[in-house]
Amino acid sequence: MKKSGILNSEIAAVLARMGHTDTICIADCGLPIPEGVRRIDLALTKGHPSFLEVLDAVEADMVVEGITLAEEIKDKNPRLDEATRARFPSMRPEYVSHADLKAATASCRAVIRTGEATPYANVILRSGVAF
Repeated sequence: MKKSGILNSEIAAVLARMGHTDTICIADCGLPIPEGVRRIDLALTKGHPSFLEVLDAVEADMVVEGITLAEEIKDKNPRLDEATRARFPSMRPEYVSHADLKAATASCRAVIRTGEATPYANVILRSGVAF
């Protein structure tokens, strides 16, 4: 058994296989996940686990060099936008339309579905390197 870090075997396996510039998405419970993209469904009940809980766990176990958010989060969910950006203070997020973010999930290694039920609570994390 692992001593620390991500205990979920599916998430741990995806993170271990990621290389530089590979992407993974952390999503709210409503984001459509394209056919053929690995779905890691953590949603238990509305709001649980939360987007930020999952983001914090993944960020602690992954080298992140960039983040992509939907432009719409700025107006429709500014608190979550701010909370997400606060976790990456040295990064400038890339904002794209929600439609473009959904399309970009097709090339993600996996989409982690949370129980989050607030608007535009989705982020794509781009993998960096640890050296």
